[in-house]
Amino acid sequence: MAPGKFQRAISDEQERQAAIAETVALAAPGIQASEKQAPKKPAPGAAKPRSRAARVRDKLKAKAKPPEIRGPSPNSATNLIIADVALRGGAAIARRAMEQAVLGKAYTPRKAKAILDGRSFGESIAHGLLARVALNSVPGAIAVVGGLAIKTLYDRSRARKARASGERQLAEMAEDGTES
Repeated sequence: MAPGKFQRAISDEQERQAAIAETVALAAPGIQASEKQAPKKPAPGAAKPRSRAARVRDKLKAKAKPPEIRGPSPNSATNLIIADVALRGGAAIARRAMEQAVLGKAYTPRKAKAILDGRSFGESIAHGLLARVALNSVPGAIAVVGGLAIKTLYDRSRARKARASGERQLAEMAEDGTES
């Protein structure tokens, strides 16, 4: 570099630093120019500046709000209990309505209710266990559905005897339901 160009570069740098000092003095009175300097370039081997994506990610994390709790209670466990009770209650009501509708095609609503009330505790437990086995695993579902299909085919092959046997069982259940 020629001596004239070198002198000009130095004077340009001094003017730039003076302009920065003046800007700092105007922006924040009371702060000396020596306290606030232009940003320095990182030294070789120093940590690299963070990428834009990393800065945006950190900004979003800082702004993130805690998840809003949904449900009537601020306690998640209580909300889970409420949901469980509501779902089980709704399922029980729907199951009773469906059972009465199935029996209602062949029997009066009063007799259908008596039949449902006449079921033994063991039958209710067995039906619940079969449903649970069918819901918990694919092999269980295949076994339960297969068993019910075989029972249906067997009943259809012996239709007259099966109908008479079923009528007899339902009559006994209806008698048990009206007694209690």
